[in-house]
Amino acid sequence: MTLTRRRFGAASLAFGASLLASRVRAQEPAPVIAAASDLRFALEEVAAGFEAATGQGLRLSFGATGNLARQIREGAPFQMFMAADEQFVLDLARDGLTRDEGLLYAEGRVVIAVPKGSALTADGTLETLREALTENRLRRFAIANPDHAPYGMRAREVLQHAGLWEPLQPHLVLGENVSQAAQFALSGNAEGGIIAHSLALSPQLAEQGDFALIPAEWHQPLRQRMALLPEAGPVAEAFYSHVQSPPAREILARYGFELPE
Repeated sequence: MTLTRRRFGAASLAFGASLLASRVRAQEPAPVIAAASDLRFALEEVAAGFEAATGQGLRLSFGATGNLARQIREGAPFQMFMAADEQFVLDLARDGLTRDEGLLYAEGRVVIAVPKGSALTADGTLETLREALTENRLRRFAIANPDHAPYGMRAREVLQHAGLWEPLQPHLVLGENVSQAAQFALSGNAEGGIIAHSLALSPQLAEQGDFALIPAEWHQPLRQRMALLPEAGPVAEAFYSHVQSPPAREILARYGFELPE
């Protein structure tokens, strides 16, 4: 074999290896993005824009931030984590379970939500909720579970601020996450609830009830932080950057998220 043929053969092998590697990459499963439930509708739009722009697929796994953080500690195969409360990301980063401390991508708000025909009125001061309690007109009121859901924690803070936390105890229905709490609040099986503003603004829920913002001063901020996990691949890395892009930020703003500079 001549030197030229040997070089051609080596080049052919290199090309074949490169082609095989690209096929393997193309066959890799889509990365799983763990995301807080308040992002359900907004992030689906953001992900759709990413997939249209890049041709790369994603799998979105929504849940209560505390539960997702626990799953990460137990080895769940997520590549990116979008929390509703930054402390969960910072705790994971401290323990070496994320690449770094990530960055803030939004700040959330809470609203009171009441279904059509409810005995309550969508009132951000919660005075109609207080009246319904006093007059024994309240059966059930929904929030996310404050043990592991940041929006449940903030709902508890709001109710404590208003002096309603203890009186509401017999009437509380706890959702596993804020998305489930929204379903309970708007299903007609409860007179209302406290849910994420982003869910109230979604086309899927906006027509099911009435909503009113609760003053931000009534609870600790919902500073939402995201981070890549150690096993994140190039697609997750690209999506992490995409969330920071103007098209994605426009979607988040449309769903009521306040955006960091």
